[in-house]
Amino acid sequence: MSSKIYVGNLPYSVTDSSLKDNFAEFGAVSSAKVMMDRETGNSKGFGFVEMASAELAQAAIAALNGMSVDGRSIVVSLARPREEGGRSGGYSDAGYSASKRSDVGYGTGGHGGGRY
Repeated sequence: MSSKIYVGNLPYSVTDSSLKDNFAEFGAVSSAKVMMDRETGNSKGFGFVEMASAELAQAAIAALNGMSVDGRSIVVSLARPREEGGRSGGYSDAGYSASKRSDVGYGTGGHGGGRY
C-alpha cells in the first residue's frame, strides 16, 4: 500500500510547511508539496503528502478527510499513480505529434489540410 496522499480543495493560503504541519500530528512526514501554477505562482488548490508508512497515511486520511480548513472541506485520499499517455499532442521522446485523431490534421483531407 502506498503512503502518498492526495489533498484536494485546499484553501489558496495553505503552504508546503503548513500542509506538512497538519499531517505531522499523525506521524513522520517525508514530504509535503502544494501544487503551484507555473505562470501565476498561485496555488492550484491541491497537493501531495508522503508519510513514513502506509499505516500513518491511513490514520491521517481517516482523521482529515472532510475536515474544514479556512471554511473549505478538504478531500484527503490515497494518491493514484500518474496515468501515462494522457497528453493530446506536443513534444515527446518520439518527436512532435499534433493529435492521435486520424480525421484531423495535415494530409488527411486532401489539399490544404484536414477535415473538420
